[in-house]
Amino acid sequence: MSIPIAYGVVLFHTSSAALRAEKVLIKNGFSIKMIPTPREFSSDCGVSLRFSWQEETRVRELLESARVEIGSIHALK
Repeated sequence: MSIPIAYGVVLFHTSSAALRAEKVLIKNGFSIKMIPTPREFSSDCGVSLRFSWQEETRVRELLESARVEIGSIHALK
């Protein structure tokens, strides 16, 4: 039996991109939290944004439409 995934994380190349993404997502009503980048994920930036995994598609679409440069998006187990 697999455990459902509760959260996802967005990784960034720069902290300015992380701050921009945070602003975009909060403005659009998402409940997100800035966290240190988990060690199991490689990133150029030390901060990531945690979000509800069930909103992954919408988070990705919003950040792409806002032209926020992201490194990657991962499920957080």
